[in-house]
Amino acid sequence: MKKIIVIALLIILLLMVSTISFANNAVKVEEANQNNMIEKREKIASKVDEYTEKYGSESYGVAAYVLHIARIYSIPICFVGIIVGALNQYVLGTRRLDKKHKGYGLIMTFVTLLVICQVLPLIFTVVVMGWRG
Repeated sequence: MKKIIVIALLIILLLMVSTISFANNAVKVEEANQNNMIEKREKIASKVDEYTEKYGSESYGVAAYVLHIARIYSIPICFVGIIVGALNQYVLGTRRLDKKHKGYGLIMTFVTLLVICQVLPLIFTVVVMGWRG
C-alpha cells in the first residue's frame, strides 16, 4: 500500500515539474505565435491591397482574395472527397449497392465542386474587368 502511495506522489510531482517547465516555455511560444500572427495579418492585408489596386474597389479586392484562397484549398479537399467516393463506389460498392450509389454521388459532387472552384475566379475576373473596362 505504501508503494502505491509513493508511486502516485512521484507521478504527481513529475507532472507538476513538467507543467512548470511547460508554462515557462509557453510564454516564449506565445510571443513567437503573436509575432507569426502579426506577420500573417500583414501578409494578408498586403495581398488584399494588391487585389484592391488590381480591381479598383475594396469589395472586389476582398472577393478576389477569397476566391483565390478557395481555389487553392479546394484542390486537396476535393481530391480527398473523390478518393472517399471512389472507395465507396469501387471497394465497398462491390458488396452493397447503396454504397456504390453513394460513392458515385460523392465523386460527382466533388468533381463539380472542383470545377466550380477552379473556374469561378476566372469568371469573376472576366466579368469585373469586362464590365468595368
